[in-house]
Amino acid sequence: MRIKFVLLALLLVPCAAQAKTDPRLENGYRVDRAGWIFVHLQGTPNEIGFQDGYLLAPEIDNALRALKFYLRVGTKEDWSWYREKASEMFWPELTKEYRDEIEGIAEGLRARGKKYDAIDVTALNGWMELAQYYLPALRSGRISGAGDDKAPGHCSAFIATGTYTADGKIVMAQNTWVNYLVGERWNIIEDIVPEKGNEIMMDAFPGFIDSGDDFAENSAGILITETTIAQFRGFNPNGAPEFMRAREAAQYANSIDDFVRIMTRDNNGAYANDWLIGDTKTNEIARLELGLKHYRVWKTKNGYYSGANFPSDPQIIREETTFKPDYPYSSMNARKKRWEELLNEHKGKIDARLAESFLADHYDVIRGRDFPGSRSICGHNDEDPLGIPQWGWAPYFPGGSVQAKVTTTDLSNKLEFWAHMGHPCGENFIASRFFAAHPRYKWMSGYLHNMLAYPWTLFSAKK
Repeated sequence: MRIKFVLLALLLVPCAAQAKTDPRLENGYRVDRAGWIFVHLQGTPNEIGFQDGYLLAPEIDNALRALKFYLRVGTKEDWSWYREKASEMFWPELTKEYRDEIEGIAEGLRARGKKYDAIDVTALNGWMELAQYYLPALRSGRISGAGDDKAPGHCSAFIATGTYTADGKIVMAQNTWVNYLVGERWNIIEDIVPEKGNEIMMDAFPGFIDSGDDFAENSAGILITETTIAQFRGFNPNGAPEFMRAREAAQYANSIDDFVRIMTRDNNGAYANDWLIGDTKTNEIARLELGLKHYRVWKTKNGYYSGANFPSDPQIIREETTFKPDYPYSSMNARKKRWEELLNEHKGKIDARLAESFLADHYDVIRGRDFPGSRSICGHNDEDPLGIPQWGWAPYFPGGSVQAKVTTTDLSNKLEFWAHMGHPCGENFIASRFFAAHPRYKWMSGYLHNMLAYPWTLFSAKK
């Protein structure tokens, strides 16, 4: 089922109607729809931040409470450690523009009675970089080029153009893979109209200044998504945070080359990705495989690039990961093969509807049958006795695909995309059933809830 989300005046809830005392709220509003929270943010960096913090205060507060709990258990470090490291490493590297936005978020939160400061918001934005890249490198005793081989995988995605698509233009799609405790909260869609740079439509985690799982399009016709490189090792504590570079690229890139330049400048190696990028002005697509020491770019106007947490460049594989491309049983290699099957089988026919069906695919190429688990594009590790040992997910760990997005050249030119909250296949995750079947995970029960699947819904920036 698909529904179209049209921003009608009667549906809009202006900030100014909620708090007329602060003029910064005048151009922002929020609409809740189909499991998503859509927010329009517009103005100076501080105004955008204030609108974000004010409109999403309950969700940001909830996300911070859940993360404090989850990170304390999972990393054995409490929130004060994350604040300290964010203050030391990230805050000094932020440009004034993004410092102002983050301070605005904190001010918006406080205006709603939530007692957070700019360092809390910075740590929130950088929690994946700290927990999954810096901390493993720190504990290994070798900050640069080290790790515990557990850099997790996030997302399955593709971008295609030319003879692969029905109209010869770009189709881009991604489903977000993450643990469900985090993923049930990854339900924000933002339309950002900044003073400088391009308008951005993206999904986001509450309180982030970038997308985080990285699905975005901008008014210059640049399409952006990615999947992380699993089993990556490396971190530079003196580099610029990935979350700032990702936001800057979404806001200021007017071409694929702009995107590559911004992302590779002062790279700290955190959240190492295979970035899939498109330019609707030319219908050219690219893959930027970005490690710490090395990166590589591929471009084409006729073909596809897919992502499932696998690296492709031999030098990056050899020097910066423990990934084994010849090991067929891993989630990464199984999904890579399935993407190749789907995209080649449907060559010349790929459009938004087919992209949605790909993101819902349950076929396990190793088992040779449908099996919703850790090796299907629509991931359900909570139903899989294998788990994903390569990035530390035990059997039946509650993680997998939590939402999905699809766009095309024609949609992006109107700053629109289709979004689906919950498993793209339409299956609901019911927490009580899960805990009854897998009591070893009951420690999450205070923060892990039902994750329902909603219809595909078309979201559009308000013009």
